[in-house]
Amino acid sequence: MKILVFNCGSSSIKFKLIDMPERKVLAKGKVECIGEVESAYVCECNGRQRSEALSIADHETAIQCILRALTDGTTKMLNSLEEIGAVGHRVVHGGEAFTGSVLINEEVVASIEQVADLAPLHNPPNLFGIRIAQQELPKIPQVACFDTAFHATIPEVSFIYGLPYDLYEKYGVRRYGFHGTSHRWVARRAATLLGKQKYDINCITCHLGNGCSITAVKNGRSVDTSMGLTPLEGVVMGTRSGNIDPGILFYLADKGYDIGALNDMCNKQSGLLGISGTSNDMRILMEKTQQGDDRAALAVDVFCYRIKKYIGMYAAVLGQLDAVVFTGGIGENAISIREQIGIGLEALGIGLDVQRNQQAAGIESDISCPESRVKLLVIPTDEEQAIAGDTHELAVQNIASV
Repeated sequence: MKILVFNCGSSSIKFKLIDMPERKVLAKGKVECIGEVESAYVCECNGRQRSEALSIADHETAIQCILRALTDGTTKMLNSLEEIGAVGHRVVHGGEAFTGSVLINEEVVASIEQVADLAPLHNPPNLFGIRIAQQELPKIPQVACFDTAFHATIPEVSFIYGLPYDLYEKYGVRRYGFHGTSHRWVARRAATLLGKQKYDINCITCHLGNGCSITAVKNGRSVDTSMGLTPLEGVVMGTRSGNIDPGILFYLADKGYDIGALNDMCNKQSGLLGISGTSNDMRILMEKTQQGDDRAALAVDVFCYRIKKYIGMYAAVLGQLDAVVFTGGIGENAISIREQIGIGLEALGIGLDVQRNQQAAGIESDISCPESRVKLLVIPTDEEQAIAGDTHELAVQNIASV
């Protein structure tokens, strides 16, 4: 069965066409800068690449462009759109309503809309993708896969904030967590690498990119995670502040900042960008650090320090720890960042092998030293494969029930 996976952002769409259950990627690509004067489109299949600079006004045009590329021209992989067995959609926030992936119907769409205010930058474009795919592929099953679903197992002691309890009861104010599809994928893969069953592993998974989150996985299930009600909480990220004293916001409000300015500051002007004053791109900051830029070096140091703190906290939560996993763009590729985080964790039974780490750029690797009780692993994430797996399973069940 051919599964088409969409990951719709506010100005971009990533996609993969995957043949299941073999998990063979038939085509992949992305559309960027949607709504801008010049948009970028790339599609790859069978070693062929098709890229164009187009004017793509909206998500509907972008998805039509993707479907056209899959059925026509040098990147043709389908004789007809009817060859697509199901479509899987990444949805960032599912609230408490969804503890796993689901077939999409109007009730599901309504539930996603209800929690859109908890992920205003993510859920609306996710919904655009769903609506447009339903329009373009009306007879094909659609599946929603939620970033929050893997964290549905977090216990109340982990997800409740120290606020009046009625805020949770009335408005759902609690920790939800994000990047769950990625954390689940790498935790399952770590179990396989260690010769364990998927529910027989305790690990800490570190998804490090422009957005970052750390998750404690006990017996294969998420029991705590760094992001909270929104993706703003947790470690320092590319442009997000991560954890701060909430009193800072009240203090700045007294200085004349309004809610919009504070929201923009915490989400778009803080983190690595805010500390360095120059960039949210870790590659640029590492270069600037080598050139003697003290602010860039401080941003990198704060980033690594906060992640190391979370590893220590979650090691205490888990008790027994089998592995720490690095994934995401930074986690998979930034060798010096992994080294800075990994060195000094020996008291937790975690030992980094510097030479192994140097050789592990973007590839699945064991970077722990021989005497390390806890494995340090680099595992490239593949959220699209995880979504395709869930979508295929639900589509097969749907066919069997008809």
